[in-house]
Amino acid sequence: MAMFDPFREMDRLLGDVTRTPASVAMPMDLYRSGDTFVAHIDLPGVEPGSIDIDMDGATVTIRAERTPSVDEDTQWLTRERAVGTFARQLTLGRGLATDQISADYRDGVLTLTIPVAEAAKPRKIAVQHSTRDVPGEITEGATTEEQPA
Repeated sequence: MAMFDPFREMDRLLGDVTRTPASVAMPMDLYRSGDTFVAHIDLPGVEPGSIDIDMDGATVTIRAERTPSVDEDTQWLTRERAVGTFARQLTLGRGLATDQISADYRDGVLTLTIPVAEAAKPRKIAVQHSTRDVPGEITEGATTEEQPA
């Protein structure tokens, strides 16, 4: 006989509540590789022409449509694959080259490549060494000659 575990049940309920239609229909992996962020978004069964990507400020919106591939008179026994129009938004942080974002759709996966801006990349700053001249200070090798008045 299975014991009731209130923590497991709460976790299951919260998981159902926090799972949004976008995350179910458009699951995503996001990672950084060197100076580039990469997002892989699963869009199986989506026609490439239906994919629309918009950039507004720091927000990237991805829209795609999956149409049913069966006749209207079909009698469904199980229907778990969502159809319709789906959208997902990503809010990008500062320091990214948003004008250089690229997108590729292959084998049902949309890949967004987002490079880090040159200004945001780590860099070394050279330290200049200078001496300060103090009035009246005699430096080595310097000679002063007095002019007759």
